[in-house]
Amino acid sequence: MPYVAVSALSHPGLIRDHNEDSLVVGPWTMCAAAARTPQTFVFPLGEPVVVAVADGIGGQPAGEVASALVVRRLSALGPALDGEEAVREAVAGCDRAVYAAADGDPGLTAMGTTVAGAVVLDASLISFNVGDSRVFDATGEELRLVSVDDNPPLPPGMRTSSVLTQAIGGGGGPGGILPHVSVRPVGPGARYLVCSDGLTDPVPEDEVAELLRVHDDGMAVFELWRAAIEAGGPDNITLAVVRIGS
Repeated sequence: MPYVAVSALSHPGLIRDHNEDSLVVGPWTMCAAAARTPQTFVFPLGEPVVVAVADGIGGQPAGEVASALVVRRLSALGPALDGEEAVREAVAGCDRAVYAAADGDPGLTAMGTTVAGAVVLDASLISFNVGDSRVFDATGEELRLVSVDDNPPLPPGMRTSSVLTQAIGGGGGPGGILPHVSVRPVGPGARYLVCSDGLTDPVPEDEVAELLRVHDDGMAVFELWRAAIEAGGPDNITLAVVRIGS
């Protein structure tokens, strides 16, 4: 029977004093966690399965509150995310919900988060993101970025940036985001990586690609996390490997 296997992990890294990342895999969420052991979930292929990472914006209050709110909302909406427009509206609804929560509590003013994820359907995958958390297609030999980074153009010699051109929440007012959403066919053997920039900032893409060529499922997640830790673990690290099996 065709199935979806998802292996995932979230960890604060070595520098931050707490984890502002959150993660959703189907009905399961992990918020502000510190796990070193990947969790693996298997779902029958058919009903929508949402897998997403939300990375709370550092330097602003309550990033962990914003990221947790987003993944819990996506988890609740997951079974209804059966098409591109449903996903687009769900992301927009997350933005409205973050602003509504902030309006009700002065301590949450300007809180915000990125989000990036995938919804696996019977024969297709819907990728989505706002901010600079990422979704990669890891099916073939080459790692292909399918999300769109919301960062300004980088100066020569710079590989990463902490500046965001849009995010969920963050103080600009509800309704101002343009989620990046795309649909692609998938079948047995397809693999995707969803991650926060705590992985991709310290670990070059060619190293990520090589680790995914050598490892799969929970071992791939563990080795990617270890690579980020060995590179200094400068930020929270959250990632999920999604695989379609037969």
